[in-house]
Amino acid sequence: MTMLSTDGDLRAQTVKIFSRKKFVALAVPAAIFVYLTYIFISFNFAGLVERARMDNARTLVADSYSYKTHVSRDNRSGDLSFAIEGARQGTYAAGTHPDWVAVDGSNMVVDLGDGHVVTYLDDNLVTYEMPDFPTITLQLIDDVVVTNLPDPVPSWVNASDTRVAITTDAGRLTYTRSKAEVFRYSFGWEMFWFTLSSPYHNVGLTALLTGPQLDANRSNLAGAWQDFWNNGLWRHSDVAWALWETVLMAFLGTFGAAIIALPLAFLAAKNFAPVVALRFAVRRVFDFVRGVDGLIWTIILSRAFGPGPLTGALAILVTDTGSFGKSFSEALENVDGKQIEGLESTGAKPVQRYRFGVIPQVTPVLLSQILYYFESNTRSATIIGAITGGGIGLFLTQAIQTQNDWEKVTYYIILILIMVMVMDTISGWLRRKLIKGDDGGH
Repeated sequence: MTMLSTDGDLRAQTVKIFSRKKFVALAVPAAIFVYLTYIFISFNFAGLVERARMDNARTLVADSYSYKTHVSRDNRSGDLSFAIEGARQGTYAAGTHPDWVAVDGSNMVVDLGDGHVVTYLDDNLVTYEMPDFPTITLQLIDDVVVTNLPDPVPSWVNASDTRVAITTDAGRLTYTRSKAEVFRYSFGWEMFWFTLSSPYHNVGLTALLTGPQLDANRSNLAGAWQDFWNNGLWRHSDVAWALWETVLMAFLGTFGAAIIALPLAFLAAKNFAPVVALRFAVRRVFDFVRGVDGLIWTIILSRAFGPGPLTGALAILVTDTGSFGKSFSEALENVDGKQIEGLESTGAKPVQRYRFGVIPQVTPVLLSQILYYFESNTRSATIIGAITGGGIGLFLTQAIQTQNDWEKVTYYIILILIMVMVMDTISGWLRRKLIKGDDGGH
């Protein structure tokens, strides 16, 4: 007869259990703390904070929701230029300039507002007046930018012998050997609708609809649409095609992978491929193509076939073939064999048994997977397009690389978000319609 533990044994066991739990309760937070400390040191978080440039971050944020008007003077020729975002399509016509600039020959006064005034004078002399700080002077002497800035210079000034950049809440002034340039920020995306060369620039909607005809060769609505759609600065027509190209990349890659993976999935399913060696080989192929990240396939295929949206679609196809093959084969292994046996008893051939006894069972799973990956690949196609040179990803990369078109970066990101939300809505509707048989809530 087996005897229960004595009271002393129970007490010792209880103490041991509580001691173990107490140790775990202390050890787990301690291990997490040690790990986070290691990460903090090894990843050099302190150095990251030191390298952070708040002035650059402030400029980046300002550029995302505003536009800059460039007021420049060439230090060699004395020529003046005025351009929105420094673009050719945004250059003011000869003899014209913003109303906050006063021009006198090669000299001018730029009023940035709030008491900030930049004055261009003879002999390449530029002054910057601002509240609560002495007037700053900058001049090019013997190819050296000479200033009266104190030492050390304020945190909002970046100065060297060849370049001085002054960044304030009112705007920016950069002075280099070649030119002196003021950047005045204004809220909004100027020339988003029309460039300065368009007769519809700064014309309100009411004037377009009810006002006189502004172009003798076009009606106001037709001309306004043409100038907007063919806007050389914002390139709306090209951006629209790039969005469509991104969706096409995702569509071709996703559905192409599904078409290839479905027959291969039969070779990887236990109940349809009794040959172990064949099943093992097909599964390892699936593991290989999905084990290599899609971006790696993108780089490899770009090297092999050259850049382009078709290469991006092929990269998605290769990666998703492995993912679909695995999920499809697992779905096939879980089909109800009785339906197949019923068709077999009627004399149906193998292809007919698969078509009418297997495919209807796995169709909901297949469609759900395909639509989910299509939705996900719409996002992935943006990054893949940045590498292969196609779709909206290419536009986004180009805008980031220029370092001065951050309002376009914001615009492209908004379009990408809208595209993803639209694809998510369409994908969800199709899943309800095709898989659940939902007709809209009835």
